[in-house]
Amino acid sequence: MARCLVFMVFQIYCLISTVGLPLPLDPAELLQLRGDVGGGRLSVDPADLREASADFGGFTRAEPLAVYHPRGAGDVAALLRAAYSRGGGGLRVSARGHGHSISGQAQVPGGVVVDMSHGWRADQDRRKHARALPVYSPALGGHYVDVWGGELWIDVLNWTLAHGGLAPRSWTDYLYLSVGGTLSNAGISGQAFHHGPQISNAYELDIVTGKGETVTCSETTNPGLFFGALGGLGQFGIITRARVALEPAPRKVRWIRALYSNFTEFTADQERLISQHGGRRFDYVEGFVVAAEGLINNWRSSFFSPQNPVKLSSLKQHTGVLYCLEVTKNYDESTAAAVDQEVDALLGDLNFLPGTVFTTDLPYVDFLDRVHKAELKLRGKGMWEVPHPWLNLFVPASRIADFDRAVFRGILGSRTSGGPILIYPMNKHKWDPRSSVVTPDEEVFYLVAFLRSALPGGAQSLEDLARQNRQILDFCAQAGIGAKQYLPNHKSQPDWEAHFGPARWARFASLKAEFDPRAMLATGQGIFRSPADSAPPLLLSDS
Repeated sequence: MARCLVFMVFQIYCLISTVGLPLPLDPAELLQLRGDVGGGRLSVDPADLREASADFGGFTRAEPLAVYHPRGAGDVAALLRAAYSRGGGGLRVSARGHGHSISGQAQVPGGVVVDMSHGWRADQDRRKHARALPVYSPALGGHYVDVWGGELWIDVLNWTLAHGGLAPRSWTDYLYLSVGGTLSNAGISGQAFHHGPQISNAYELDIVTGKGETVTCSETTNPGLFFGALGGLGQFGIITRARVALEPAPRKVRWIRALYSNFTEFTADQERLISQHGGRRFDYVEGFVVAAEGLINNWRSSFFSPQNPVKLSSLKQHTGVLYCLEVTKNYDESTAAAVDQEVDALLGDLNFLPGTVFTTDLPYVDFLDRVHKAELKLRGKGMWEVPHPWLNLFVPASRIADFDRAVFRGILGSRTSGGPILIYPMNKHKWDPRSSVVTPDEEVFYLVAFLRSALPGGAQSLEDLARQNRQILDFCAQAGIGAKQYLPNHKSQPDWEAHFGPARWARFASLKAEFDPRAMLATGQGIFRSPADSAPPLLLSDS
């Protein structure tokens, strides 16, 4: 069986190599392209090129030859048809939502970046009331809404709240991300243990493939492309429309944090909470790691604000690393009277440090948009547009204690400043195995997210944080932890093959050959490359 898979992968790779990976576009071809891309605007404005050259990670830069501003899905299809028609030379094309990738995944040196951020607005300007309203489907047993792939989740939330008091079921912690961007990765937050990631809450997609063909796909229609594109890192097409599951939005949230010094008790409580079903459960379960002496100064600890004073005298004897459980309970007017009793019952089973439970109540929207509020504060201090060498890992539950000893209490020690380090478990059965996302081979696995920033004059430089990331990855490999990168950033095709494993890689490469045979799309991911590719993006330091 293994030999058959290897041979299949070899055949697919030969097919892509024979057709040829795309070469950069030259200026003469750019002039010809302008007349072939529909009604969208192909820009070489230096400001557009500068913006498309960078991303949130802030440590790579790669300038495209042009930026394309489509008015809608038809323009995206026109561009990709024109690119595909170039034949063996090809043309690199990459979709860009809000520019929140970390390692240049949406960058395309010498190619065309498709700015997806305004497509639905332009289309709405041409056709009044073009934006879709939420719809109830008896077949699905709930509501859904069709949204533009470049739309931000915050805009989806505001729209669905205003039209029926509805909201998507599954979220990311930060809402200023594009729909197509998160669906191309997974889209996770503290609701994922119950609702699954955002890719488990999409019913249908419109995708423009690398051939310039617009394909509607779902679980029953073109399912190969549908599941391949969900978590597919943009390799098979550009998502121009997504049908997203909705639910009635609660009005308020009871937001609770509790501290632990014992990692075993912390993770046991987290795993207990995500195993609960029905109404007797929290609606959101996350957590983070923090140095005891830095608790108040950690930026995610804005929860402990002057408006909500807390007593931390019970922590004086605890030094080094602490763990913070973060949970919420949703409620509205009809359930407000019972929320205290429900929360007390749920907390009564947990083993946090006495005297360290802190609660606050706030509107549901304010909770969902909490990270944006922190962003505004950091922007005001000049601390947002800095390098973000983030590392996100899925770690199997059976090895999370080993990870704690080697990483939180070893490699990092007390150096947990510079940004949040999230840790929370999820249930694998909430993830559809047909998607392209790779998770550990256990029912329960953890997200461990090192969301750190290289601040000017900070305790750790960009090089320091990058070196720690490499140490963490080296430990996982050498100790056989079985971790998988989320928002993966591998440096070679063999690394990507190891990431997927033989069977999943064979399927992934087969879909690539079918839907993007010239390997034009999302080349910044570095999954399919050859010596014909141009020079890599420029790596920036903080010096």
